Amino acid sequence: MTQIVVLPHAELCPDGAVIEAKPGVSLLDNLLANGIELEHACEKSCACTTCHVVVREGFGSLDPAQEREEDLLDKAWGLEPTSRLSCQAVVKETPLVVEIPKYTINMVKEAARK
Repeated sequence: MTQIVVLPHAELCPDGAVIEAKPGVSLLDNLLANGIELEHACEKSCACTTCHVVVREGFGSLDPAQEREEDLLDKAWGLEPTSRLSCQAVVKETPLVVEIPKYTINMVKEAARK
């Protein structure tokens, strides 16, 4: 198991969390399995940015983002150099520290409003 520290988020994880994650499984699936209900509007298909996270420690242990993920990240709120879509980032053996941004852009909901 790999330790993931989730920094406090006002709505999803007010006190922060330390979880034991399964290597080989996406960061999003590990968060969901541990009760951190991160939004994932596209159902993990790499078609939105609602599962955007910032990896504060351990970023280098993740496989590089594919082009599609990079293109979507350009549209994410609060983009940082260590931003990833958690549905695409697969946990390895290295511990991670993750921050969930305060806001998210839900392009699925936004398109439905137009």
